[in-house]
Amino acid sequence: MIEEQPDIEQLEEVEVQTTRERKIILHNDDVNTFDHVIHCLIKICDQTAEQAEQCAYIVHYHGKCVVKTGSYEDLKPRCLMLLEAGLSAELV
Repeated sequence: MIEEQPDIEQLEEVEVQTTRERKIILHNDDVNTFDHVIHCLIKICDQTAEQAEQCAYIVHYHGKCVVKTGSYEDLKPRCLMLLEAGLSAELV
């Protein structure tokens, strides 16, 4: 019996799925202060003070904001730290 070989397009699709960039999305809440959110973004997501402040305002006025992109391996522990700090975040 002859086994079919996957074509190049199938192999490329599998590679793209495993290496695609992920995002941490921070959601608005009525609990945390701007200072706490900014501090967490600087410490956990390696943002500058200006970036963190801008993200905090985007979250406040728009409900959510992408605060970090990268690999799943890099973002998973960061997202967990944001959650442990009491922030509402998700990894997508």
